[in-house]
Amino acid sequence: MRRLLSRCVMCPRRCRVDRSRGELGVCGTGSGIEIAAVGIHPWEEPPISGTRGSGTVFFSGCALRCVFCQNYPISQMGVGRGFSARELAEAMLELQAGGAHNINLVTSTHQMAGFLEALVLAVPLGLRVPIVYNTSGYETEETLRLLNGIVDIYLPDIKYSDPRTALRYSGCADYVAFNRRALLEMWRQVGPLQTNGDGVACRGMMVRHLVLPADAAGTRGSFAFLAEHIGPELWVSLMNQYFPAHKALNLPPLDRKVTDEEYGDAFRVLSELEFENGFTQTCSTGDEVDCLPKMQ
Repeated sequence: MRRLLSRCVMCPRRCRVDRSRGELGVCGTGSGIEIAAVGIHPWEEPPISGTRGSGTVFFSGCALRCVFCQNYPISQMGVGRGFSARELAEAMLELQAGGAHNINLVTSTHQMAGFLEALVLAVPLGLRVPIVYNTSGYETEETLRLLNGIVDIYLPDIKYSDPRTALRYSGCADYVAFNRRALLEMWRQVGPLQTNGDGVACRGMMVRHLVLPADAAGTRGSFAFLAEHIGPELWVSLMNQYFPAHKALNLPPLDRKVTDEEYGDAFRVLSELEFENGFTQTCSTGDEVDCLPKMQ
């Protein structure tokens, strides 16, 4: 995979810069491994965090430029430090030793070459937990096919159903087209989420959708696609954690939180399309309401 860096086409941006010589594309990273944080995270979806937490690795940089990104210092401002492949291998082994159920690669697409070098070192030393590919969903089928048999669990977003919205809020009109093809390729590789006797995921796919104010994310269009092309057996996570951040603070309608009514409307789309597996979150009041039961 590292040879792809010399004329980088690892993500749909296809910048074709020579990252091996220090040239930077949209993601803002060169050929080395840049990581902002490594730790055990207890607040992912229950099959991902389990009882002991998910071993998260937050990679610096991102191919998207989301105006509402809640991690924008990491994704867009270059926060992080360099890791060698051996340092990353040791970090993953430490996460496993600390009880992490998995290694959770957060926004790693543009740095998978470095991760694979670390993985080659870590596996002979005893790394055994599943690999989670936690992604914005802005992926190429070609890169995903290189990960077939390496990634155990895909945890992608489906952010938008309208290319115009994707352009306005994430800087890429082609997000919807690439995202949908990527989701189908991920599903082809791993299929529905599978859990062990403790309810912890060991293989499969769960799709996340962040509800945005004024239905800016196009929830119905997103889940209608999933229902038609994958089916209601897909596990989904309907997220209600949006808050204005970064450039969205001055960009209506993203300058406010999602209302309980808006989130309720999004949940009813799931019900109408007969999705039964997955998770919802509480309303902004912090209370569960009858119309928004936890999905199981």
